[in-house]
Amino acid sequence: MTTSLRQELIDTAREMNRSGLNSGTSGNLSVRSSEGMLITPSGLPYDQLETTDIVYVEDRGEGQPRIDGDRKPSSEWRIHRDVYRARPDALAILHAHPVHSTALACLRQPLPAFHYMVAVAGGRDIRCAEYATFGSQDLSDHVLEALDGRRACLMANHGVLAIANDLAGALTLAQEVEQLARSYLQCLAAGAPAILDDAEMDRVLDKFKSYGS
Repeated sequence: MTTSLRQELIDTAREMNRSGLNSGTSGNLSVRSSEGMLITPSGLPYDQLETTDIVYVEDRGEGQPRIDGDRKPSSEWRIHRDVYRARPDALAILHAHPVHSTALACLRQPLPAFHYMVAVAGGRDIRCAEYATFGSQDLSDHVLEALDGRRACLMANHGVLAIANDLAGALTLAQEVEQLARSYLQCLAAGAPAILDDAEMDRVLDKFKSYGS
């Protein structure tokens, strides 16, 4: 099972780049595994990855985690570890730097309820986490705050992060957020979009609970 999860990480990372959601080695992905996580390595092109390059990070609670593998884990491993600690519903995490989500994040703006599909991330809006240096504990803390009650957030002057039940779901959610960010930026270029009120977004969120059933 571990080998198949490692390959799924590689396949999803490659699809993330093929789809335009990310470029180069700037993004990272992980899946919850045993007492820790499997995560993409730091600085290696995804098209060159082998299953042995995927890093296992064991969460030991306080202090540094135990890292098993020949590679260094992504510099953002703290975010992944802390999200798994705080969110039992998170089984997979994707972080990327897509053009439109990143542009909005560089404006340090959230995605408000300009479109009902904003509810796809689990709330009335999609927050933008405060800025902190990449790889820092401060950044991880800010992301956790922005994810409270949500399944995705923007990261100021950085990118986007999505959590889901599996890697395919995380990829799909990040793509949804990117499409929303693109539409919102186009709205801002033309004027001020109408924002759906809280009551309507609550109705949408309730309908989403039974969507597809």
